[in-house]
Amino acid sequence: MVQNVGRVFLLAAVAVAFIGGSQGANILGLFPSLSPSHLIIQMSAAKALAEQGHNVTVVTVLKPAVTHKDINVIQVPLTKEEAASMSAIIEKMSKNDNKNMLTTMFRMIGQMGFMFDKMVDALKDPRVRDLYENKDNKFDLVLSGFFMNEYQMGFAKKVNAPLIVVATMPPNLLLNFLVGNPEEIAYVPSINDSLERGQGMSFKQRISGFIMSLGFRVFGKVLEYRNKNSYKELFGDDPNMPEYSEMMKNVSLVFFASHAISEGPIRPNVPGVIEIGGIQVKDTPAPLPKNMAEFLGNATDGAILLSLGSNVQGSHLSPDTVQKMFNVLSKLKQRVIWKWEDLDKTPGKSDNILYSKWLPQDDILAHPKIKLFINHAGKGGITEAQYHGKPMLSLPVFGDQPANAEAMVKKGFGLTQSLLTLEEQPFREGIEEVLSNPKYAQTVSTFSKLYRDRPLTARESVIYWSEYVIRHHGAAHLQSPLVHMSFVAANNLDVYSLLAIILVVFLLLTKAVIKFILRKLSSKPKKVKKQ
Repeated sequence: MVQNVGRVFLLAAVAVAFIGGSQGANILGLFPSLSPSHLIIQMSAAKALAEQGHNVTVVTVLKPAVTHKDINVIQVPLTKEEAASMSAIIEKMSKNDNKNMLTTMFRMIGQMGFMFDKMVDALKDPRVRDLYENKDNKFDLVLSGFFMNEYQMGFAKKVNAPLIVVATMPPNLLLNFLVGNPEEIAYVPSINDSLERGQGMSFKQRISGFIMSLGFRVFGKVLEYRNKNSYKELFGDDPNMPEYSEMMKNVSLVFFASHAISEGPIRPNVPGVIEIGGIQVKDTPAPLPKNMAEFLGNATDGAILLSLGSNVQGSHLSPDTVQKMFNVLSKLKQRVIWKWEDLDKTPGKSDNILYSKWLPQDDILAHPKIKLFINHAGKGGITEAQYHGKPMLSLPVFGDQPANAEAMVKKGFGLTQSLLTLEEQPFREGIEEVLSNPKYAQTVSTFSKLYRDRPLTARESVIYWSEYVIRHHGAAHLQSPLVHMSFVAANNLDVYSLLAIILVVFLLLTKAVIKFILRKLSSKPKKVKKQ
């Protein structure tokens, strides 16, 4: 009762804050990532602000799956050739062993150069440049969708507006520096690792975390070099633009797609870290398309959802792997909704399988007949499954997916298998284990209650903190002093160096004094005994 009353008062305070001073603000979202899953999270944040009555303009390369009637979308689409290149790169990456995220990311830099170039080109589009060149355009806030593209933060300076970064991942080494968030690698696992509740990091994990942190620093320097060049390419002709390094100190907040209290790892975060995990999940599921609603409605033995995400398509998988998956799924008593892009060339026909090139994934997972989610362990999909309390069988492909899958298994939400080495019998046994053993469904159902229990929903957090930054003109008072400190100063290396010098000098002086005393003692004349 007391908790409910407290929540009412909190929401009332939030409502009052919403009314004061930032209604109808002009907000610009820069979301040029070529990953549809990233765009879903970023557009969900933009949608929350549009629903609140703000005037939202977004720049995208992909056509948004999530939108709102009051969002003005400026799309700079891929050409057919670019789309084909992107598909070929994803196919190549899906056939590599990508268990180590850092190795995968270094490989991505070489393989996806055109993708980074496309994001830069999108900001050169005349319609996009007009957003700051036309002085009649006024913006109160810029949302910068993160995908290793810090250069676009310069847009905030061009339109003289505060900046919030929207990240599709938890706090990590690639983003912490923007708000001065501490790394604490001794007890916070790297993004490539996970930690069970009630346990500290082992010596092996700490060694691995240290090596990963060094690797991410090298990776960050490589990115910084690329980003500096892109920043100069976009804004170098403007003498009023600050240096790239100074521009990086202009971030008010970062929205992270995580919820550490429930998901872990528990770690210290500065006030500039705002977690909005689950922002893409609807408060009330939308009605399913008629064919899907009927298909699930008649699933007397339950149903399975199979989706390997928005990047990996069925055509990217080896025909042998696809055939093995079909052989297993077509023999199940459960019904299966399978995301498959080419409906003219499906893996096979079976009465228990419904293929669809597009899936309202969040709405399907909310359906009570869904008993298992076979996924690629993307952050968005796992978030939606744990929100709706659905057990999983993950087949990770690349990026953070192997680590996501491992963390999911440690939490007891399901199992994981290798997509590259998938075989019929283990695949069948994995499905049957998760479906027949109630511990997985019970564990993730319990977690779902924990995940939803927050003082503000993800949507309310986006609205409140965006308006907070607008009301307080960037909220510079939230910024950690760490943002303005060098690596040496932030880690007290200069202090330790001074202490080391003092210690060395003290030891040298001590040694000299001891030598002097010993020399005096040895040179002192000995007394001769009288006979």
